[in-house]
Amino acid sequence: MKRKKILFISSWFPNTLEPTNGNFVQRHAEAVSLSCDVEILHAIGNFEQEELYVYDDRMINDIRTLIIYYKNSKNPVQNFLRRMKAYFNGFSKLNTPDLVHANVLHNNMLFAVYLKKKFKIPFVVTEHWTALQKQNLSQTSGTIKRIAKYIAKHAGYILPVSHNLKDSLKQLGITTPMKVISNVVDTDVFTVKPRNEASNHVKFLHVSSLILRKRPKDIINAIDLLHQNGYPVRLEIGGDGDSESLRALVKKLSAEEYIQVFDAISYADVAEKMQNSDYFILFSENETQGCVILESYACGKPVISTMVGGAAEFIIDGLGIGIEKDNTDQLYKVLEKVCKQEYTFKNEAEIRDFCVDKYSRKAIAEQFTEIYNEVLSKNNIS
Repeated sequence: MKRKKILFISSWFPNTLEPTNGNFVQRHAEAVSLSCDVEILHAIGNFEQEELYVYDDRMINDIRTLIIYYKNSKNPVQNFLRRMKAYFNGFSKLNTPDLVHANVLHNNMLFAVYLKKKFKIPFVVTEHWTALQKQNLSQTSGTIKRIAKYIAKHAGYILPVSHNLKDSLKQLGITTPMKVISNVVDTDVFTVKPRNEASNHVKFLHVSSLILRKRPKDIINAIDLLHQNGYPVRLEIGGDGDSESLRALVKKLSAEEYIQVFDAISYADVAEKMQNSDYFILFSENETQGCVILESYACGKPVISTMVGGAAEFIIDGLGIGIEKDNTDQLYKVLEKVCKQEYTFKNEAEIRDFCVDKYSRKAIAEQFTEIYNEVLSKNNIS
């Protein structure tokens, strides 16, 4: 069967200004490339550049990726028009796709609507945006919601990454067919490996953007209290956010011996840290999905997580323990029980199998391809 040509466009995508922004979209594209010919187009504003447009056209992980940087201004309307022109110029340089895979119901994806109306190219949309979660809708502007509904109305399918997000989009009034297709885990990188060294300590890990809603300081305080109460614990905590304030807290607690803070690290290094930990902690106030939960499972490691948003869907008996958001007392008590081995978890191989069966690149590629085929067959009929 002839391979389909799929163009990924996204409101968020890794770039030189924001190297990790939307990396889950990049991983979706890489998964789809197993069965389709994929190209990626992204546009982003840069306040620093002098030129109106700068084109960065290269192969990244065997996928042609064209990122166009436009000169940013303080005028949002001008920026939107420059962004649309960047997409238009970029599209003319790429192969004409059979289908566009758009990401995030943001005004950037009006370009997908344009392509459908102008060239009859159908599109689907994967949705990740916390602004469209039902618990956040009351704070999301009416303009954002109207644009999201308009784009969704023209899409062949909406593909939220969690059931929580799917329910939220329905609550928003979107009636386009929907199917939940999760974020993907690179199960070739996130694997089960023997620990580098035996340890008498219980080793916990937290990796995130370290923004306030991830509550990293609460995790540090809980681990410190465990140590003060005589439990042999270790914590590695870090990511691509404000690590300095965490270092300051660790220093204030005189906890440097058992709590290590790290800065942004590579995907492979995250996997290595997971492989050398015992448990992953996620204490977020909200998550559209929580990729790190699945990545931890792929390494055979159980997860302790708040039952929020899409994350709640992945805290399954034998794989993880759920806690209430903002409940620091419960966080401590659960971690204490973990240290006392009062929970029973499945073995590493069983935890990993859960992830590989449903969330590996191959599994996600098959789910997307099934949707592409359905949308294209409907398009041909019409």
